[in-house]
This record gives sequence, C-alpha cells and structure tokens, in this order.
Amino acid sequence: MNKTELVNSISKKTGITKIKAKDVTDAFIETVIESLKKGKKVTLVGFGTFTVVVRNPRNGINPRTGKKILIPGKKVAKFKIGAELSKL
Repeated sequence: MNKTELVNSISKKTGITKIKAKDVTDAFIETVIESLKKGKKVTLVGFGTFTVVVRNPRNGINPRTGKKILIPGKKVAKFKIGAELSKL
C-alpha cells in the first residue's frame, strides 16, 4: 500500500474527503518526523514504536575497487512492532 492508497482507505473508512484524509496523513507523518528529530520516541499502543538509534561507524569494502573504507556513523529511524500487529 502506498500513500495514495492509504489516503483513499482512510477517506472511505471515515467518510471524510480525500483532501482532508491527505491533510491528516501528512500531519501525522510530519508530527512523527518532528518528534524523532527531537530525540523523542513515538508509541502507538498495539501498533508499534518509532525510535531513533545511532549506528556506530564501521569498516566496509568498496565493491568496485575492493578498497577498505570507513562508513560513518549516523542516526536512523527504527520501528519496533507492537503486540497487536505481531499477531498477524
């Protein structure tokens, strides 16, 4: 399911227009991103938890040249599945 299909599904299930459903979806995504940027976690009970974790720098190999390279550390978003969703 892509974003358009999600908006259409929300529109059908709630009876609101597709434009309002898109606005709600965009607001939800924006709010989650803002919270993660601030270092906060977002927990949706039964669905899951979004968090930010730091990946440590590590060594790698360039597949073209075979030379060793250092892959820098970075922050990445992580999702842990909730209890209700894991029952699928």
